[in-house]
Amino acid sequence: MREKIKNAKRIIVKIGTSSLTHDNGKVNLNKMEKLARVLTDINNSGREVILVSSGAIGAGMQRIGRNKRPEELPLKQATAAIGQAILMQMYQKFFGEYNQVIAQILLTKDVVEDEIKKVNAKNTFKTLLDLGVIPIINENDCISTTQIEGYRFGDNDTLSATVAQLVEADVLILLTDIDGLYTDNPKENSDAVLIQEVREITSEIEALAGGSGSKFGTGGMATKIIAAKIAKEWGADTIVASGENIEILTELLEGKEIGTWFIA
Repeated sequence: MREKIKNAKRIIVKIGTSSLTHDNGKVNLNKMEKLARVLTDINNSGREVILVSSGAIGAGMQRIGRNKRPEELPLKQATAAIGQAILMQMYQKFFGEYNQVIAQILLTKDVVEDEIKKVNAKNTFKTLLDLGVIPIINENDCISTTQIEGYRFGDNDTLSATVAQLVEADVLILLTDIDGLYTDNPKENSDAVLIQEVREITSEIEALAGGSGSKFGTGGMATKIIAAKIAKEWGADTIVASGENIEILTELLEGKEIGTWFIA
């Protein structure tokens, strides 16, 4: 049993694009409804919850009738801008059904690197959590680009780990399209074994990470290991687990040995 996880008070949940969308890239409304219900219940239990959510580009693609993730930067930013509003509208609807108040926070990397902005962000998070609100975080894709040095986190795994440091979270849960870290790629090698615990992130552990598992997302296992290293620096545990069944969040916080636990 993971007693440390059972006692976690402040939880960051990051859900990836692959866990929030169908195979065609369109938003999975059933998943979003379940996510709202489970996170509200966790919040009702007395824990503090912050959600880092992908899916803005997927929601934007659906609205403008595109089946392929845009590659051109201006179109990608425009699609994200359209989709972010739709995504939050959906979250408002689903969380509202359970009388749970939510808030949107869009971040860029400079916020955590500038001391004044960082303090302001921390104060905002603290106030929202004190009010029982669930903040929903995403990167501000409209202005954060690789062409603007220092503005981009690059993926929501890194973003969620940075938020974990910012708010002094106890545990970071990364929901993805794979059960955790394996000894080899389980999609290619049926003999691959799930690694349940990682106490030290060594070069061997880093070498086990592959590329992105989804054509609609930007992260892969490599970014999750980077996130675990960032969270570990602060002292937050990280769990990488499958987002196929949203109910898994409840089981993880009960201390059940699911996914890969990166121990801080």
